[in-house]
Amino acid sequence: MQVTRFDLLEPALQGRLNSNTVARLDGVETFAEVLVALDELRAAHAPARILCTLDDVDQCAYTSGHASLDDRLWFDTDDSDDPATRHRADNARTAHIAAALDAGSIAWEALPGSRVGGEQDAAALVELNREPDQALDDVVLVQRVPVARDDLALAAVPNGYFTGDWDTFQNHAVVRRMAAHGYRHIGTGAELLAFDRESAPTPEAARAVVADLVHLYGASGSACWAELTALLAERRLLIIGYGEDFAEQLA
Repeated sequence: MQVTRFDLLEPALQGRLNSNTVARLDGVETFAEVLVALDELRAAHAPARILCTLDDVDQCAYTSGHASLDDRLWFDTDDSDDPATRHRADNARTAHIAAALDAGSIAWEALPGSRVGGEQDAAALVELNREPDQALDDVVLVQRVPVARDDLALAAVPNGYFTGDWDTFQNHAVVRRMAAHGYRHIGTGAELLAFDRESAPTPEAARAVVADLVHLYGASGSACWAELTALLAERRLLIIGYGEDFAEQLA
């Protein structure tokens, strides 16, 4: 994997989300190598948060741009060619979106019924968490996010554009709920969200995580949930789908 780091005030380069893109990872094959890069970038840019892209980087950037046009998130910025001016504008936009998410928090209890995939989604979650490398594009962009809390890193790549997706505010509710289980949000893709934690959860803690996923996805009688519980108890990563068709993308 090749890691290209960017200076924050470097003029815009092709393949960047904005001036807060601090690295581009090319030839990505495994989540393990991405996690190493994220740890290095996190240390280099502390106390800012770090967030990476996941599946389909181009589609992720496209839908994120449209998702940010939501009236609740919209922030008009100056399209100056001056790098310093553009960087200030990118930071102001991120701060505005983070504040909007904080002020417009959705209660966890309001989320049931927002997914309709049932058994298909449950099976896709098992597949994703058994083989998390498939959640990554071969190009990953890494964002520096100047926010005060891990849950607000979502503001760097707001997403959830299509009608059947969870929108950005629903995604934020999920991120906050997973934080209660010890998971930090580390990535957003065109269809997926990724989380890590310091160590794998205990079997009891994994069962609590899966109970919340049943709350989101339904199919409470599926045998997939027991399989997912066993998988999560063995690993630090958690991958879930927020996009309407995330399960179909794995077919």
